[in-house]
Amino acid sequence: MPGYFITGTDTGCGKTYVTLRLARQLIAAGYDVGVMKPFSTGPAAADDARLLKRKLKLKDPLRLINPIHLKASLAPLAAARLERRKLNVKRIDQAFKYLAKRHEIVLVEGIGGVMVPLTDKLLVVDLIKKLKIPVIIVARAGLGTINHTLLTVAALRQKKVPILGIIINGYRGKERSEKTNAEIIGQLTKLPIIAKLRWR
Repeated sequence: MPGYFITGTDTGCGKTYVTLRLARQLIAAGYDVGVMKPFSTGPAAADDARLLKRKLKLKDPLRLINPIHLKASLAPLAAARLERRKLNVKRIDQAFKYLAKRHEIVLVEGIGGVMVPLTDKLLVVDLIKKLKIPVIIVARAGLGTINHTLLTVAALRQKKVPILGIIINGYRGKERSEKTNAEIIGQLTKLPIIAKLRWR
């Protein structure tokens, strides 16, 4: 596959952390890896795309890694309306194709969850479908994650997006649900639990 899409069950579940870890493992295994954050919002200094570029020492220009950046810390649709910007989503497809030619594997990190609106007509799940790459879901470890994860899986399956598996992130050892969530999610979704990561 030319790439993998790293999506999450919601905001702040650890997509960037997981993307960084996956990229480093693939690089250590001998692969030429690129990353992409198609949409980002919020202050540029705290931008995930810049962090990934810096940590992985990537030579790709930021305009390819992050084709669309919006200033407000909101869903892209809301941020674009605030800035009165019309977003050209064709830039994302062009950037991905270019990065896929430069690298063996491109890890694409989403924004928020799969139902986050990017434009009036495009959700994150629609973007994944357009890129034609399989998904890895990042889910929280604690209470509430079963509901969020099952909803995420259902939305992806409705669009017939292939799902490679689920990474459960943020184990703290403080919640009872952390001991049972992974097994139940695996049973109900029939998807592999790729990894269980501790809170960093």
